[in-house]
Amino acid sequence: MTPATAAAVAELVRAFPRERLVLSDPEKLEVYGRDESELGVFPPDAAVLVESAEEVRTLFAIASRHRVPVIPVAARSGKSGGSLAVRGGIALSTERMTRILEISPGDLLARVEPGVVTGVLQAEVEKHGLFYPPDPNSLDTCTIGGNVAENAGGPRALKYGVTREYVLGLTVVVPTGEVLKLYRHDEVPQLPAGCH
Repeated sequence: MTPATAAAVAELVRAFPRERLVLSDPEKLEVYGRDESELGVFPPDAAVLVESAEEVRTLFAIASRHRVPVIPVAARSGKSGGSLAVRGGIALSTERMTRILEISPGDLLARVEPGVVTGVLQAEVEKHGLFYPPDPNSLDTCTIGGNVAENAGGPRALKYGVTREYVLGLTVVVPTGEVLKLYRHDEVPQLPAGCH
């Protein structure tokens, strides 16, 4: 662990409950250093199990201050290596952000946190007579956040398209700590005159 990473970890210990930090257990860190890509094992120096956008902001502020890389992870079921900490750093795990915030059948809309398992979302929208088509092979373990990051598809993608066709908007935290609300160009909410 570099001195910068050690300083960042010291701040993480002050900022987060101990039970949501994985710091010095090599076996537990190894879990956050692999996915289904068979590209190898790249354990992060630490992992933080965040529960809100505000906690993501806190983690990014600490990491940015010390110039330590942050690697978003959740189910680690991807095949591309996108969640591997190839240069060490801090794994930002969204595995505890599993709430379905809203299902609106009339609007054909669901709002979810990034750690929601895709198969769980599919089952929940079906209770409302809706259908969420993307069906990656890891449907029972992969998360919506990972699906968005990797633009996941699955066998139904040939007929219905991939994840990006079903994302109308995102609330994201960027490394500077800014929270951005992003919408598809055809889904921008109506703003009062003069605010465009």
